[in-house]
Amino acid sequence: MIEVQNLSKSYADKLAVRDVSFSVEKGEILGFLGPNGAGKTTTMRIITGFMPATSGTVTVAGYDVFSQSLEARKRIGYLPETVPLYPEMTVEAYLKFVARLKGLPSSRIGERLEYALDACQIKDVRGKLVSKLSKGYKQRVGIAQALIHDPDVIILDEPTVGLDPKQINETRQLIKGLGGQHTIVLSTHILPEVSMTCGRVVIISNGQVAAEDTPENLTKRLQGRDRVQLEAKAPRRELVDALKVVPGVTHVSAEDVDGGRVRCEIEGTGKRDVRSELAATVVGKGWSLLELRAASMSLEEIFLKLTTREEEAA
Repeated sequence: MIEVQNLSKSYADKLAVRDVSFSVEKGEILGFLGPNGAGKTTTMRIITGFMPATSGTVTVAGYDVFSQSLEARKRIGYLPETVPLYPEMTVEAYLKFVARLKGLPSSRIGERLEYALDACQIKDVRGKLVSKLSKGYKQRVGIAQALIHDPDVIILDEPTVGLDPKQINETRQLIKGLGGQHTIVLSTHILPEVSMTCGRVVIISNGQVAAEDTPENLTKRLQGRDRVQLEAKAPRRELVDALKVVPGVTHVSAEDVDGGRVRCEIEGTGKRDVRSELAATVVGKGWSLLELRAASMSLEEIFLKLTTREEEAA
């Protein structure tokens, strides 16, 4: 549904986006994740036809956003970070205005209005002035304007910024409900947004793609064999010293827990699975091995590992 190939964008001597490539399948919810200033908004603006690229290609539903801009934009619903609302209009009047602006036939406006009001759960405020709405409701109206013309693709740029926890949860549920019917790209720097909403993630850092996969696969790839959690009944200092000399181990941290147990987190080079040697070391010393497993990484740890690595390499 969306194909981005070798996309670059420069401003004078600054390269904001560098050779970015990724694709989004029909009905998929893709998280476009990166720290502030990583190039997320610039990429979204190029995809939506808001600004031109310096080089590369983007197609939406088979239409080139540069050479077939109008056709591509007809198939896109866009919620920018600053929601484009008219405070002096009622919610219903605003959405009807947007529908006409987007070229929706008069015969379909009523049907699509009711769908957008219902999907975004804003029927109860349809007659209210936009200026009288809470921030959470304004965000929902912004999403409603993005989907009222029944686009193939919906681009959401930081859709939960500034919302309270209840509003954030409601907005996440709304976005998840739209998946399948629409292809959604969710641009954010808020990590829980991705793990709770998206089936796949593209992580961008310094204008480049640092990783692309499902959150689960990213965890498996990055944790690999280089982080192990071990628990044993042993003297802490002696246990740490013994584990440190196991080939492939680069770092050992330990803490005492109840009953004379010690919990260790062991980092390795990732080039070999050190678990069997760790187990043999503990048992060989006559200590009780209580637990040994690969340590999982949170999305936060994955994000920091990737973006820190990219920043160091830049």
